Amino acid sequence: MSAYKASISETAAQYLVPRVPFAFAQDSVGSTLASLPGNAFDSIEAVYVTDSQGHLWGLIRLLDLLRAPRDKTLGEVMTAQPPMVNPHEDQERVAGLAVQYGLTDVPVVDMQGRLLGVVPAQALIGILRREHIEDLDRLAGIQRENSHAHHALEAAPTQRAGDRLPWLLVGLIGSILATFVVSRFEQLLATRVFVSFFVPGIVYLADAIGTQTEAIVVRGLSFNHSSLPKLLTGEIWTGLLIGLALGGLSFPLVLAAFGNLKLASAVALAILTAGGIATTVGLLFPWLLFRAGKDPAFGSGPVATIIQDVLSLLIYFVIIQLLAV
Repeated sequence: MSAYKASISETAAQYLVPRVPFAFAQDSVGSTLASLPGNAFDSIEAVYVTDSQGHLWGLIRLLDLLRAPRDKTLGEVMTAQPPMVNPHEDQERVAGLAVQYGLTDVPVVDMQGRLLGVVPAQALIGILRREHIEDLDRLAGIQRENSHAHHALEAAPTQRAGDRLPWLLVGLIGSILATFVVSRFEQLLATRVFVSFFVPGIVYLADAIGTQTEAIVVRGLSFNHSSLPKLLTGEIWTGLLIGLALGGLSFPLVLAAFGNLKLASAVALAILTAGGIATTVGLLFPWLLFRAGKDPAFGSGPVATIIQDVLSLLIYFVIIQLLAV
């Protein structure tokens, strides 16, 4: 089996190691174990079962091989048709398969299904760590992943500003839009100042709910293959249930403090509705980018936050007007 030369960064080919133990389905467990000592393997987490042309048929973990009866054949004890990737598979997808199927190594095959090698355990750990740091950077609104992003507190102030500003500029445009929305309700706020008291709380709660969804979705999309309607329905119901709980708690507190039933109802309804909207936004932006082949973390952070803020303001003020508070 020949090694595959990686030409693309952040793919399985970049981490591929070619020297792994392999045997044939008709080989016995005993003879396979006897053949292992003295070989210079790059990884020995599993023995890979191939045919004479090198096509991958299955694998058996070394621990399972040691426990198997010596007279059994590999074909009898192997895991047939294991998860495998091609050399051009994105590294995050490779690590996701390892987590999803409990693999310590991920086999890499060519277009004909011939075993080229594996992405070993040490590489998988490194991939998961780098992807985790990169997602945290992007959730924080840092434009790109580089050495400064990995050590954000150690970089020069000009570099820190350069990494963070691009998405925050989008947030600035959104904040101008939010200001415009508030200005449209100037008369309402002038005549009923108490309405403005609840704006920070409603906006904060929507942001917090949306941020939770973003953090879960950004990591979960690598491992989850459910359809959008299923994911969206689940998140909307989750947001509504959270909003219902928080709105239900706020209702008696607002009523007791202000003695205004309509105001208490408006605040509770706004929290309920904003919760459902926040989870929807927190899911849709990362999902759309993921489906477009982009990093889903780019749809989170400052951009999703400002959209949630504008929608929360609109929801609250519209409910205030509809209830004639």
